[in-house]
Amino acid sequence: MSEFLTIGEPVVTFMSKDADASLVDTINYFKLLGGAELNVAIGVQRLGHTTEYVSRLGADPLGGYAKKQILEHGVGTTFVTEDADNWTGFQLKQMVTTGDPQTFNYRTGSAAAHLSADVLDDVKLDDVKIAHMSGIFPALSETSNQAFRHLMDRLVAADKLITFDPNLRPALWNDDARMIREINEFAKSADIILPGMNEGKILMGSEDPKDIADFYLNQSDRTKVVIVKVGPAGAYVQTRDAEGFMVPGFKVNNVVDTVGAGDGFALGVITALLEDKSLRSAAMRGNAVGALQVQTPGDNDGYPTPEQLKAFYEAEGVSED
Repeated sequence: MSEFLTIGEPVVTFMSKDADASLVDTINYFKLLGGAELNVAIGVQRLGHTTEYVSRLGADPLGGYAKKQILEHGVGTTFVTEDADNWTGFQLKQMVTTGDPQTFNYRTGSAAAHLSADVLDDVKLDDVKIAHMSGIFPALSETSNQAFRHLMDRLVAADKLITFDPNLRPALWNDDARMIREINEFAKSADIILPGMNEGKILMGSEDPKDIADFYLNQSDRTKVVIVKVGPAGAYVQTRDAEGFMVPGFKVNNVVDTVGAGDGFALGVITALLEDKSLRSAAMRGNAVGALQVQTPGDNDGYPTPEQLKAFYEAEGVSED
């Protein structure tokens, strides 16, 4: 079994080749693979750690493509199952020269949305050091919601370190009040929570990093660390036992696409912790991976190898603790 585990839906993305054209007007696309939790697994693997990914794919060409890509990235597929009755989720994505791209998802009723809790009893947890959970998977369906809860309960019972990224997707929930209530409930089971400022505004009413951190530290005895993503400014780190501090971000002169930056931050934090780095170093690595990712058009193609991360730090004149 691997030291890192996550559960999610791989999303086959058809990305426009026509820069800044709307999804209505573009006619040229190329195919790539994304999905927030898979992005994290790919980045963790790329930085030299063993990974296992839990998911369900359709028995269709897109599912075959996704499985092939996951394997090529070296991510473990022991618990990626095939569904002959339901299709693989996909999305259309705009190519932009600046700002956030428009996307449109075809995920309702997908194979991953039919992943049930009973199959998760076979997932081995013995060697898992960190499990990464995201607010996207439980939003896919009632079935995936229950599966997510079951895996979270198993991880808590096994006393595994859990990182949680709210990853708000209101279009998947279709009920903002339920989204807020359940995301905050899931957060109670996490050791480390990784919200963004905008997510804090939605989930607890404030964009202030300290207020966000205080909210999550106070709502659960299990939560020990909150790291708030503060965009280009960096990240705010607060623990239960010490004053919070800012870790500055890295200047990026040419932002190509912001998709995957938050997942890059998460994998930076996770891999640093797997290597017994300090929380300051973990947040710095998160900032670094996020900065590298926004300079590329795909969802995960900017994630570095150890050599590339070292070269980035050297160019920036910084080093990890």
